[in-house]
Amino acid sequence: MNARRLLLAYTANISDPNFISSLFAEDGAIELPYLESIGLPTRTVGPEAIREFIIGLLQVIPDLGFDTVDIMIETEDQVFGEWSVERTTAAGRLFSQTYAGRLVAENGKIKLLRESLDLVRAARAMLPNGVADIPA
Repeated sequence: MNARRLLLAYTANISDPNFISSLFAEDGAIELPYLESIGLPTRTVGPEAIREFIIGLLQVIPDLGFDTVDIMIETEDQVFGEWSVERTTAAGRLFSQTYAGRLVAENGKIKLLRESLDLVRAARAMLPNGVADIPA
């Protein structure tokens, strides 16, 4: 698959950890660089680790699914876009987020998916005490 098709497959199937992990190269990675500030991993490498990451995410947002996907820039092996979600977390909080991300494809698999998100909105939805749990 090319980068566009990989991104569309990723966003359409985010609730299926086994399928999502199959999209990644053996050394493929998901990077969410800003999560460090709320104590979460910033880089997950390899299909099995990515599968476990998605399983953990689904425990927090059980019906996770992306509502819109807008691809803004694309080549055969790279794509940049935005995708959004609005769901309720397992704790009953609203999780409303727009991600921006760059996907790099290599040999029909995801080599790198780097995403950004609004940390304040993520903390409010996912941390027990919301933004109060973000380290100073």
